[in-house]
Amino acid sequence: MEISAAGRLEVRITAADVGKRVSVRRLSEPGVTEGKFTDTVGVLTSWDNGVLVITRKRGESVRIAESSLLAGKVVPAAPARRRGPAASYEELARVSARAWPPVESERLGEWELRAASGFTRRANSVLPLGDPGLPLDGALDVVRRWYGDRGLPAYVQTATGAEGTQELLCAELERRGWVREVTAELWIGALAPVADRTEAGAGGVVLAREADEAWLARYQRKGVGEVALKVLGGGPSVWFASVPGEGVAPAAIGRCVVDGRWAGFAAVEVDPEQRRRGLATVVMAALARRALAEGASAAWLQVEADNAGARALYAGMGFGAHHAYHHYRGPEASTT
Repeated sequence: MEISAAGRLEVRITAADVGKRVSVRRLSEPGVTEGKFTDTVGVLTSWDNGVLVITRKRGESVRIAESSLLAGKVVPAAPARRRGPAASYEELARVSARAWPPVESERLGEWELRAASGFTRRANSVLPLGDPGLPLDGALDVVRRWYGDRGLPAYVQTATGAEGTQELLCAELERRGWVREVTAELWIGALAPVADRTEAGAGGVVLAREADEAWLARYQRKGVGEVALKVLGGGPSVWFASVPGEGVAPAAIGRCVVDGRWAGFAAVEVDPEQRRRGLATVVMAALARRALAEGASAAWLQVEADNAGARALYAGMGFGAHHAYHHYRGPEASTT
């Protein structure tokens, strides 16, 4: 917190600091003068009519009455990870988009409108990396029409929690009635430690360039059609891994896309009856070794915020959160 020469806390932010990362201290309860404070760090996304809105790293917005402020200052962007690969948000956004490509896309300025007949939000949402070339309301009108013409709800994928992410856009979408439906995190880590992991049965992993019927039988999304296969098979260098099981479906599967220095992991799934045997680690290690052979050195993956098991597994492999990403659905598409 900012402290004056006289030892008093000071508020050194104004409405002119909207868009900057700030740290504030406020009274947590009306009328309390000491002892109960709340500190908030995030991007100042608005300051109107005596109320500040600060968006935290995970995307949640905090409303703070100006009258409750005790101290505040602008602070530097969140520090870079001290271990593992260095990466910007934009680099990771583009790499992850190439690893899960749509079957149809169109440019709107620096935004990319993506569609794949509704197979996953990632392949059926706008990736807004820059200026759409129109005022925001006009751009969102184009987005709604484009997805409406395809019989799809309009989604915009945004991110928070790293330098260059889109806290201001998130706030503007929410002000216009767009609803955040899903939040997940993109984690990164060094690739070699993943490849070095060895478990019993490590030699039983089968790698292939295409997802066969057995692999699809274990994949959690059922009824995969032609469009889904195009998305799954899309990307610079795609590999599918399987650990054969006793039935038609493998005991475990995974997917990896190699793109320059990056290896992206997805669809790591294990037969519920075969869990806690290290099969997910076996699959990822085999894919990581393949990616290392193709020149990759860094790894990324996406994980749901409430998937405690996956988060523990990936943390143990050296992965850590880089940023959170969100999907906002257009207001006209909300269900009642």
